[in-house]
Amino acid sequence: MSTFELFPNPTPAPSPIAPFRWAGISPQTTTALRETLQANHEKWHVFFNDRRFHNHGAHAIIAAWVLGADADIIRAVYQHSADYQRPAFKSPTPITAQNFSEHLGKGEYYNSYLEFFKGEVQAKGFSSVLEEYVFSEKYNFSGDAQPQMLNRFMSGLIHPLIHTGYGAELGLPGMIIEGLAQTAVHEVDAPKLVPPSAFSCASSEHDLVTRLASVLVLNNQHVSKPSTTPGVHAFTILARLLKDPRFDTRKLGKSGDFRYVVDNLSEPLLKVLDDWIVDTSDPNAVEKKIEEIILTNVLLYALPGWKEGQVFKANFFTMHLVTSSLFLSSLVPYLGPASQAFLLKTYFAFSLAWYLSIGAPALDIPGFFAADTLHPSQPGARPTPWEGALGSAATASNPNPWLPIIQNSIISPDEHVPKLQRALAHYSAIYGSRHAGEGDLKDTELADADKVDGSLFIRAAGLTDKRMGRIHSGEKANDFWDREF
Repeated sequence: MSTFELFPNPTPAPSPIAPFRWAGISPQTTTALRETLQANHEKWHVFFNDRRFHNHGAHAIIAAWVLGADADIIRAVYQHSADYQRPAFKSPTPITAQNFSEHLGKGEYYNSYLEFFKGEVQAKGFSSVLEEYVFSEKYNFSGDAQPQMLNRFMSGLIHPLIHTGYGAELGLPGMIIEGLAQTAVHEVDAPKLVPPSAFSCASSEHDLVTRLASVLVLNNQHVSKPSTTPGVHAFTILARLLKDPRFDTRKLGKSGDFRYVVDNLSEPLLKVLDDWIVDTSDPNAVEKKIEEIILTNVLLYALPGWKEGQVFKANFFTMHLVTSSLFLSSLVPYLGPASQAFLLKTYFAFSLAWYLSIGAPALDIPGFFAADTLHPSQPGARPTPWEGALGSAATASNPNPWLPIIQNSIISPDEHVPKLQRALAHYSAIYGSRHAGEGDLKDTELADADKVDGSLFIRAAGLTDKRMGRIHSGEKANDFWDREF
């Protein structure tokens, strides 16, 4: 039997819209990537404290490598994370197919779930394991066990999906195994967002695809008929939530309460989502739905934190909606049609639930896109270009604002910064040329959606760069993300 490498050389991206890799990758940086990921795998637990805060070390290591960081930086990223991690430890008992559901949600069994999924992925491959252990009825609502693995996959601010997504993107079995083990030891955050009826009403993959095309969740009294329309844009779903007083958690006095949202608003939220249809018979349509989610999630991060003349608030919770959305394009190719639809609709439901939980803040689209944030610059004296350099003096000294932003992110001591800026840069590369009022955006129900254009991503990145500290230019790094608006 050939050696099963947990962290081999990364493979090409699995999708044309999956994240690109920046120049700077070399044999030396790839060796640093593999060695630090292996060390993180062997030495540290998935949670670094008793409050179940996540080990982000592997995320930051991979983000640095993908962004073209030097090998020395990659090792420094690992060491910075390793300084506060909890050592790995042996679980009380092994996990087997027979006792798989008995220890779900228990952090002390992380090591045993790692070993279990290592054997499963080696024997069956990632696609089969993902389908079986995350998207099947058996590992969600089977008998008395109720494993609810899909819900766990989205729990913890979607961290299990993020971790597994890195493995899918780069072809790293170790990240996939860690992500699935992390899924298993997460608690079920939002049971009503993925109830039993979402599985039990489907007798076949075809039935599941058809049903999910019109509804994600069905209660025992109501079964929706399959829709014959192509559905609405994600912006329209967002608009309907904003107009409905049931979802105004600020007026309800429940802003900041994710538990209230999932316990009381899941059913009406999923009912609104009925009209958001994922047509998995057409790969282009699936990609379009991913684009809709990305545009929506970046709006939900960037616009609430911006107000004219005020310091930008980089929200910790909505930031994760941007970083997690980056991996949808890498996970979808590993799934069958039914699970593709299930993944996108469930993910979108969780994204909207998090937005509602922070108070569903208003979106000043005209103000945001009219603001002077299109060409972010760095502090301090600018270089003086040679007189024969092309462009004006201002643009020649800062010809591509993304480059200093990425430099700042690579050396940031905050592990979320490179993840976020990498995602925004990728989205700018594939969606940045979108003009305001073109195509699907002009026909949505979201007020002023016709003013949204591809500059969304550089504006969001520049505002974040300034808020979190332009450290390559000498500013001190900000040591926190905003929790409130």
